[in-house]
Amino acid sequence: MKMPPAAGGNHSPRTPWMGGQGLLRRALTWLGGKGRQAALGLCNRCPGCGALLPPGAAGDAVCPACAAALAPRRGGYCPRCGEMTDDPDGPVALCPTCRASGRAWDELAFHARYAGLVRELILDFKFRGRLGRGRLLGGLLVAACRRLAFPAAGAPDMLLPVPLHPRRLAWRGFNQSLELAKVVGRALAVPVRADGLCRIRYTTPQSQLSGAERLGNLQGAFRADPAVVGGRAVVLVDDVMTTGATVATAATALRRAGVARVDVLVIAR
Repeated sequence: MKMPPAAGGNHSPRTPWMGGQGLLRRALTWLGGKGRQAALGLCNRCPGCGALLPPGAAGDAVCPACAAALAPRRGGYCPRCGEMTDDPDGPVALCPTCRASGRAWDELAFHARYAGLVRELILDFKFRGRLGRGRLLGGLLVAACRRLAFPAAGAPDMLLPVPLHPRRLAWRGFNQSLELAKVVGRALAVPVRADGLCRIRYTTPQSQLSGAERLGNLQGAFRADPAVVGGRAVVLVDDVMTTGATVATAATALRRAGVARVDVLVIAR
């Protein structure tokens, strides 16, 4: 007796419908070894260059080449302003300017020089809409923050992202400093307070000005809330420090509001 075709289609018994699992097997066979691991979710990609990582690699892992390119600066810099010497293995010591006149903040922690892969990742994150870079960049900040020499009392009371003016925030769509501070705050269990410091004056982007113009451009641009920051130890978080004009102006506003200590944390110098 001739059997009727199976319900749902007229597929031949000799070539059964493969279904989702069968299609997946075909795709894995065609992709080959590395593709098979990636398709099964056993491989991550390096967030720096996109190269396949070995099976089981952590979600925030990078490939060996990117790990070398993202190595932190270990020596040869000033712990207050980050000015670097030619010797990356030299001592960590105050530069002549910081010894003579100090800064508006207590100490600076940064990951590396603003160059190469570090620079490209920051530009991707800040201007090219690649917000996924924030996890990797935030991890660099966490490691840098752990190198800050906090007083014996322990961790800071709060992290303060360098704020954007509302007009700039509307144009960009997010505050990169706030997003980075959130990563650090979660990792170190330190609260992030976006209400402790605000930007009250719209200014020309610092990148469009000379070093001599930058400090004057920011005069009166920040206001700190004494009710939030008064008597507290705070860490000011930003992505990049160049001349230091932004963090100097922000730190001065915080000092006027009565902070007990203000340190600066940036990815790159």
